[in-house]
Amino acid sequence: MKKNSNVALSVGLVLCLAVGVSACQKPPKYQNIEGKTMGTSYHISFEMPKDADVASIQASIDKRLLEINQSMSTYDDTATIMAFNRAKVGEQIQIDPDFIQVLTDAKQIYQASNGAFDPTVMPLVSLWGFGKEMRIDRLQSPPTTAEIDNARRLIDFDSVVLQGNRLSKNKAEVALDFSAIAKGYGVDVVADVLKSDYKINNYMVEIGGEVATFGKNAKGQAWQLGIDEPVINSSVSNRNTIAIIRESKLGKINLATSGNYRNSLVYDGVRYSHTIDPKTGSPVVNGASSVTVVHDTTALADAWATALTAMPYDKALKTAQDNNLAVLFIVHKFNIHKNMDAHSENQQADWQIVETQKMKALREGN
Repeated sequence: MKKNSNVALSVGLVLCLAVGVSACQKPPKYQNIEGKTMGTSYHISFEMPKDADVASIQASIDKRLLEINQSMSTYDDTATIMAFNRAKVGEQIQIDPDFIQVLTDAKQIYQASNGAFDPTVMPLVSLWGFGKEMRIDRLQSPPTTAEIDNARRLIDFDSVVLQGNRLSKNKAEVALDFSAIAKGYGVDVVADVLKSDYKINNYMVEIGGEVATFGKNAKGQAWQLGIDEPVINSSVSNRNTIAIIRESKLGKINLATSGNYRNSLVYDGVRYSHTIDPKTGSPVVNGASSVTVVHDTTALADAWATALTAMPYDKALKTAQDNNLAVLFIVHKFNIHKNMDAHSENQQADWQIVETQKMKALREGN
């Protein structure tokens, strides 16, 4: 019996040498965790390090996400952002490094998008019935021109002034809302916890649909992210994937998607989306139904996705091209206009994908 065991062991060693040592090693263990944050949920998959436990990793993640909420949540009256929103003209509010980074990113996209991304737009969002509190009268009819003009007076990101770590405003009642960038920033922060604190280099982080990936998945392959068909009132079970995005070299993707189809109101048979154009004070007209952006950080992808969704499709496509962005638009076919720099492909009956040159190169692995 002992002789036979030695023979079996020898055969096993020969096989390992023949196919490579890695083939005889146990596959890496991947862990999936989930939780609640920023009014939504998070889902994280990562290769489990040998010298850490799941509970400590999730505790570190939850701690950082709580810090972001305490800084930038408009649903927490004690948050730093709410202190700023209540502040009088010239009153300085001390802000933390997370707040400074998000504000800096927001200013960058605000300027690059010519104001299409504007964190002071909430008075208009609320006026149209898409804010924190739904008004019964807003379900009956859209706001009047006078109401819109009155709310537009409070939209002024240029009046927000940062000096060191202190923030002030030079116009009364101007308020900030980072909901269109904070989830993306949260994704980046969680990814940093995994990489910096636990040396994890294979992961996928998702918060409210905004995603960061790096390395490989549990199958040893580059992460693949599916983009859903923009169907109104769709549930997870009946969503159709209309496009796939992957990055084959490093597996690094920082992605955000914004859409005009999951949050809307109907007045007299006309559907109004929740995405407000700060320039007009009204929901965007002839915008893309879905906009997906891949950028250097998920925060920047998040902000750009919002900015491009707040523009008419033609303008959004030109802006994406002018800024050399990796963007995938999903639009109704009747909104398509030929453009020599845009690449399109037919999908289902009502939709067409249009992608910028940079997105096309990314999806093709170039």
